[in-house]
Amino acid sequence: MNSVLTRQQLYIIIAAGIIMTVVMGVRQTFGLFLVPMTIDLDWSRGLFGLAMALQNLIWGALQPFVGGIADRYGAAKVIATGAIVYAIGILGMANAVTPTELILTGGVLVGIGMSGAGIAVIFGAVSRAVSAENRTYAVAIVSTIGSLGPMLLPVMSQTLIGISGWSFSLMISAIIVLLMILLVRLLRNDQQNIDQESELNVKEVLREASQNSGYILLLCGFFVCGFQVTLITTHFPGYITSEGLSYEAGAVALTIIGFANVIGTYLAGETSKKFRQKHILSLIYLGRGILIIAMLLLPASPWSIYVVSAVLGFLWLATVPLTSGVVSRIFGAKHLGMLFGIVFFSHQVGGFFGAWLGGEIFDLTGSYDIAWYAAIILSFTAAFLHWPIKDLPANKFLSTSVEQKSVT
Repeated sequence: MNSVLTRQQLYIIIAAGIIMTVVMGVRQTFGLFLVPMTIDLDWSRGLFGLAMALQNLIWGALQPFVGGIADRYGAAKVIATGAIVYAIGILGMANAVTPTELILTGGVLVGIGMSGAGIAVIFGAVSRAVSAENRTYAVAIVSTIGSLGPMLLPVMSQTLIGISGWSFSLMISAIIVLLMILLVRLLRNDQQNIDQESELNVKEVLREASQNSGYILLLCGFFVCGFQVTLITTHFPGYITSEGLSYEAGAVALTIIGFANVIGTYLAGETSKKFRQKHILSLIYLGRGILIIAMLLLPASPWSIYVVSAVLGFLWLATVPLTSGVVSRIFGAKHLGMLFGIVFFSHQVGGFFGAWLGGEIFDLTGSYDIAWYAAIILSFTAAFLHWPIKDLPANKFLSTSVEQKSVT
């Protein structure tokens, strides 16, 4: 693999990484607001979980369409618009006093905003800006930089919650989101490596994708990732307090997940140079299932939670560049924003059920155990689904370099 990147490509990668840092970092903090908001406003955890579930569902449902717009017209304006709506949603969430206001702001508006500034748009821009053989590597770098947000922003948010309250903390998050607009100019030249990749139009590539078994298996597998990640980001702090540990331990756990995610995501990119991406994905999902079993069996203590968080972070967003890499390997990068957006929608459907069912299960049973059992079963299912994926280029119109230079 040729990992040499031009200066312009590095600027695009760094800008995309910082944008992803903000997008994913702010998202990672939402679980910290569950307890203080539900206590202060006398809401159920099920209500809060429903708002986060709608947020993820709307984010995912719009991602293929927004990704398709970015594929055609470039990512810069799409991300800028998304950042503005994202910030407005967070500000509204900070001032919400009724369940309807929470649903419309933290659920609907934040979901719309995150679709514009979301993963599919970012990864599409980066993948179009670099050569075919460098795509998974470049996306992994973006994901690694983006992992700094989930590591740092939960600490900031928890500190601000403790000092000035949850509303002020959310308003600061909104300001940070708006700062992403300063970086979008660097993403304007994101179309330079796609001219020879695919002669298929949107309708043709959608037909090709709908008939590709590997793509269908990716859709099913990424549903599992969404269920697990959103269940944890929304309810892990609440689970920790329900086990008798301090609320601060939840913030530390999310920070550890973010820190370990930096290492895990970088290693995902490095290992993709030597091993098939689909096989690495299978092992990641298998590892998640085993880890959740260990978490339920270990006595609850701060250190057991921190160890689980460290291993979980290692397996956290490592799935994202690998999944994107499989999609670009099969179909190229010309329509990646749309095609990965569809896969990401499956992720967000899983996220809807993870956030919503986690809260409902706790409200009904006083425990998250049933939700964890579901996450375990889904982990082993995803591990089974990814291994047989056929990940060779799908048709003769794709660049032959994808097949020649990708790992076989």
